[in-house]
Amino acid sequence: MIHAADVREWRGLDVVDTQSHKIGVLEAVYVDTTTDEPAVATVRIGLPTRHRLVFVPLHDAIVGPGHLKVGYVKTLVKQAPSIGTDDVLPADQEEAIFKHYGLPYKPGAAGERQLARR
Repeated sequence: MIHAADVREWRGLDVVDTQSHKIGVLEAVYVDTTTDEPAVATVRIGLPTRHRLVFVPLHDAIVGPGHLKVGYVKTLVKQAPSIGTDDVLPADQEEAIFKHYGLPYKPGAAGERQLARR
């Protein structure tokens, strides 16, 4: 299990896919607001002058020396919903991330966000 206390140390780690192909660099981690456990990471991809952040779930992630291995292939991650490097995830776009990976989306009972950046 990934612990929330560890995520601050992950920033800047290479993010690799199931075949150990580099996807990009870890930028930030979003936690599930109901459990406060790491749920999704943003990965910086693209050319140096055209970086963007894509989202990838962390439920099957493994932390190794100098990298974070996620449970998805590189092509799927690169096609995931994205934001600019200085942008914030809009609440109305959270569901699209979960849908892209075929995961259930569970907002709070009163429609609260499921994800919060750490």
